[in-house]
Amino acid sequence: MVQPPTSSNLSKIFDPFFTTKPAGRGPGLGLTVRYGIVKRHGGDIDVRSTVGKGTEVTVTVPLRQPRAEASSDPYA
Repeated sequence: MVQPPTSSNLSKIFDPFFTTKPAGRGPGLGLTVRYGIVKRHGGDIDVRSTVGKGTEVTVTVPLRQPRAEASSDPYA
């Protein structure tokens, strides 16, 4: 069973190899990889956790901007 983040380890959850799982149950890279993907897309991840109540993760990414129409004018 995965333990929810606590106030003492919440700041470390995106660190490579950080895990609350028992030894041998995963390298602790899942959130690190996801954080990198979201950041590369100009987004952010917000995590709020309350012991005994649960953890809320909000992922925000910007809307994709439409591409400008290609012009047939070579000097445009």
